Amino acid sequence: MSKDRLNNNIRRLRFDAGEMTQQQLADKVGVTRQTIIATEQGRYAPSLPLAIKIARAFGKTVEEVFQLE
Repeated sequence: MSKDRLNNNIRRLRFDAGEMTQQQLADKVGVTRQTIIATEQGRYAPSLPLAIKIARAFGKTVEEVFQLE
């Protein structure tokens, strides 16, 4: 079994986007704040559609937001 870890830059990107709140991002991509919290903390790996929506919310590519280690 693979032990890959999905890291992300969501917290930094929210800060760079005028200190966007977790709730604002959640509303923008159509999920709950709890989903954003879990994703930021690396406890939840988003689906591909959600990863794309999050990346688009910041004007970034999926690879600029998420990194597989």
